[in-house]
Amino acid sequence: MLSIDIDVLDPAYAPATGAPEPGGLSTRELQMLLYCLADLDVVGADVVEVSPAYDHAQITALAAAGLTFDLLAMVART
Repeated sequence: MLSIDIDVLDPAYAPATGAPEPGGLSTRELQMLLYCLADLDVVGADVVEVSPAYDHAQITALAAAGLTFDLLAMVART
């Protein structure tokens, strides 16, 4: 099981989260980290902490959707 808490991203990439983390990862850095884990036998995954009420430009939702797609590809690969 692999769980991604979206607040690991810098607020510039994910402003709509419960606990923003200044100096966090960029979306690209997190994707590269996931690609490094691609050989693991992932049987389940989730993305948590997206807060739509604070996501006026849908930046966080787009980041979460992209990461979810990558996670689904990892699960489908096994």
